[in-house]
Amino acid sequence: MNTLMNQRCVAKMTIPAGAKILDVGSGLGQMSQLLVQTSGKAASCLGVERDQLQIDQAQTKGYHNIEFRKGDGRDLPLLSSEVGSFDFAHTRFLLEHVPNPSAVVKEMFRALKPGGSIALADDDHQAMMLYPEPEGFQKLWSAYMDAYIEIGNDPYIGRKMSRLLYEQGFVDLKVDVAFFGDCAGTETFRDFCLNLYGVIDSARNSMITSGLISELEFAEYMENLLKWSELPHASMWYYIFLAFGKKPNSK
Repeated sequence: MNTLMNQRCVAKMTIPAGAKILDVGSGLGQMSQLLVQTSGKAASCLGVERDQLQIDQAQTKGYHNIEFRKGDGRDLPLLSSEVGSFDFAHTRFLLEHVPNPSAVVKEMFRALKPGGSIALADDDHQAMMLYPEPEGFQKLWSAYMDAYIEIGNDPYIGRKMSRLLYEQGFVDLKVDVAFFGDCAGTETFRDFCLNLYGVIDSARNSMITSGLISELEFAEYMENLLKWSELPHASMWYYIFLAFGKKPNSK
């Protein structure tokens, strides 16, 4: 799933050749490595990740031309010599999880050199559509999105990213989407279904304890989701939202 998602997102990006790349929220580093590979042999990447366990795992992968550094996207751990030095800055699935996403974008602006470019990728969960829709899915998915809000996350951040870029001074703004759906009959559809099921199930306790859905409803609607995934004509429609911009050139 990570490979499919990474490839579809990077295909939408224009990454300078031999770029000095900043990847904020780099996780296990798969996307960082693909960004470097796409940019070419002379490219390098600084991956910033706050979870030391993920950094430790990333460092065992044998990636090339990547440095991983522990830090928070709202206060990037940059050396003075690194401020204003990056050609390309990227973050994905981070802005939806921070209470002040503009702080992350502001830090990315600080990190980029004049003329440097930025790519934001994130969810807008309202984009999820299943056909034919399993009974109870709307209530299940709404409860999932409300559980996001309960813990201070933003399930609708995707549609807001161009504004975040504008407010921090980026220019030449563009938006796009990467399709992240599938249909029955493909080799990957089961993986998509299992991923969706797992994402919702991970929020089960929060959804129930917050009173967003009953335990019985959750079990019933999740069972309906499993039955839907076995239909020979089932389809899933979802998009990863993308926003791009550039730091203005110095005058």
